[in-house]
Amino acid sequence: MMTEWQGKRVLIVGLARQGLALARYLAPRGCKLILNDRRPAEEMQKIRKDLTDLNGVVGSSIEWVFGGHPIGILEEVDIIFPSGGVSLTIPMLVEAQARGIMLSNDSQIFLEAAPCPVIGITGSAGKTTTTTLVGRMAKAGHSEGRVWVGGNIGTPLISNLDEMRPGDLAVMELSSFQLEIMNLSPDIAAVLNVTPNHLDRHGTMEAYTAAKARILEYQAPGSIAVLGCDDPGAWSLTQKATGQMYTFGLGSPIPGTPGSYFKDDAVYLWDGEAQTRILSRTSIGLRGEHNLLNVLAACAIAAGAGLPVKAMQAGVEGFMGIPHRLEFVRRWKGADWYNDSIATAPERSMAAIRSFEEPLVLLAGGRDKNLPWDEFAGLVRQQVDHLILFGEAKGVIRRSFDSIASPSGGQALTIHECSGLREAVQAASETVEAGDVVLLSPGGTSFDEFNDFEERGEAFKRWVMELQ
Repeated sequence: MMTEWQGKRVLIVGLARQGLALARYLAPRGCKLILNDRRPAEEMQKIRKDLTDLNGVVGSSIEWVFGGHPIGILEEVDIIFPSGGVSLTIPMLVEAQARGIMLSNDSQIFLEAAPCPVIGITGSAGKTTTTTLVGRMAKAGHSEGRVWVGGNIGTPLISNLDEMRPGDLAVMELSSFQLEIMNLSPDIAAVLNVTPNHLDRHGTMEAYTAAKARILEYQAPGSIAVLGCDDPGAWSLTQKATGQMYTFGLGSPIPGTPGSYFKDDAVYLWDGEAQTRILSRTSIGLRGEHNLLNVLAACAIAAGAGLPVKAMQAGVEGFMGIPHRLEFVRRWKGADWYNDSIATAPERSMAAIRSFEEPLVLLAGGRDKNLPWDEFAGLVRQQVDHLILFGEAKGVIRRSFDSIASPSGGQALTIHECSGLREAVQAASETVEAGDVVLLSPGGTSFDEFNDFEERGEAFKRWVMELQ
């Protein structure tokens, strides 16, 4: 833990949202900042211009290093802040760890300094929707101060730290990339699920699970842990819950353990002894069982935070989702077109597929993360009519179908391969029939063709809207 920044030599690696927010937080505290990014200097001119106001801060200085991560900049560095998208296996960071230089990130610094209670939410899928729902619930029911929502979504909360007061409440989304170097946990920590994801970064499922588990490992005895009891990965972390545990799931509540559950087509709250009805399934505007679980998770987290049932209802009712997450784009040619670009793992695509009963035209592909595709292929064989593959992963996905036979009866699956997403949209437009659903739910990352899943989703929507 570092609380005195004056004169410290600080290296920030990766100048995206997190790195820039951290630079703005640390510069007024008198740091000697080294801002490093692998992008060439000509691509960084706008960022340099945006931070020119920091050069006049008394006691601070800024040194820029672009075009790579040279080991030479480690000299006399006191602490390094790698942004979430920067792998800890790059040579410079491997050398830094060998030298014993401290690693941290903006989320760690935020937790060290936050003056108010913090809710932290992680999971392989659903964390952005759940974090947004909890934020809505908190804004409807937390009356002592302001509610701040951010972290891995929206604004890094360190940007708001100087404005926060003890009566406020912070709700933050945390990714495995952030958690893997953190040694602090939030007051209320939720693990929604742990399924195969980011194995290209973490290497093994064990390492990935260990990163997720860190959200619980440093909690104080009086803290609260919220775990999905239907998900084996999340439920395997119960022994790491040191304080009060809350659960959520589709089945009956666990005796003596508070949480949320689903029965008789409604969401209920269980306080350990008695139940309270929160709202009906028809009041939830989100499609799919996975989104029902997100609502259940948000209600359990809200209960742990002491928010009233009316606030839970207000948070859910009228909420129609977040862009790029089963987002309705348009009806064209008698078919509904959906953008689920956030699905960067096969597990997430499978959740999207299960959300529809209509005939499906599925667009899948992108870049593989060394994740298994066999279960995805089995589900697609059963529930998808036309599969359109695109991007780097198309061959990997196609091979996963080789040993899976088509189900008896019904229409056989057709598979079409395209080089990129635009060609896939065109192929879908030639395949689709009235009554179908066309679903972009790639299962792979966007980095073979786009900067991120949001850019991919926006491109998909634009090309769909251009169809005539």
